[in-house]
Amino acid sequence: MMQQDLSITPKQKSTAVLKMVISMVIFGSIGFFSEHTNLPSFELVFVRCLCATLFLGVCWLVTGQFKTEKWSRREVIQTLACGIFLVFNWVFLFKSFEETSVTIAISVYHLAPVLVLLLGSVIYREKLNVISVSSIIICFFGTALISGINKDMSFSQLMGSGIIWAVLAALFYAFTTLLGKGINNLSPYATTFLQTGLGVVLLIPFIHFGLFSHLSQGNWTMVVSTGIIHTGIVYLLFFDSLRFLSTKFISVIVFLDPAVAIILDTAFTGFRPDLFQTLGIVLIFAGMALTLVKKQRPAKAEAKKAESSI
Repeated sequence: MMQQDLSITPKQKSTAVLKMVISMVIFGSIGFFSEHTNLPSFELVFVRCLCATLFLGVCWLVTGQFKTEKWSRREVIQTLACGIFLVFNWVFLFKSFEETSVTIAISVYHLAPVLVLLLGSVIYREKLNVISVSSIIICFFGTALISGINKDMSFSQLMGSGIIWAVLAALFYAFTTLLGKGINNLSPYATTFLQTGLGVVLLIPFIHFGLFSHLSQGNWTMVVSTGIIHTGIVYLLFFDSLRFLSTKFISVIVFLDPAVAIILDTAFTGFRPDLFQTLGIVLIFAGMALTLVKKQRPAKAEAKKAESSI
């Protein structure tokens, strides 16, 4: 992976950053959309996979990308394995939305970058310095404050609060991200098409099709939107940018997601953060700002070296 990073151009890096930011901002609204679909988690994820597969299939054909695909048995197997984690990541996330508020569920879910950072440092041998570790710790505590986790919460309360489902979603998200970083040759179209197509096959045995007959036009609009926009477009952008970004950057930028979710909760559903949740929001953005400061230091160090060599 380190050799691959050396071949990335500045333009590719900046484009990847923009795509990742857009995907995270859009994904931040998924809780708001899911609350208006009137579907349980399995049925909603099934429709997401179906819509995304059709959408990405059309994009794949129109762009002609399928003609230039570099297929390999290893990457196809890796992509499908990643798809299993991805699909059940969605199932667990939407299940947590059913059991608790979107703000709590999405906040706990975004403890996942801590898992990505720690596992990524071992698997991909990406070195961590004091600033990068500090930024993740700050974001971790910020997200914990938002979720309302505290020492007085009993185990039964924890089990019934939807937090366990959010933690499982976070764990599966971490595995999805790490497996996705090892996919280098398949295009984002092929990658996401295979994964969402697999999702359709995996979920069919669990689907109660009678639940779809009671949906209103508004429900269907939200359902289709989560399939095409929040799944097809978002994951196309996500996987296209994933291979060009470091685990450390990804683990921090995804905190845009809960920020957007909180803004939507405040603006449209009447949610008002308390003192601890407000502090959590501040800590999350402080952690993001800290990683930006980190990026400026190497340039300063190089300038000092250049001055000393003159």
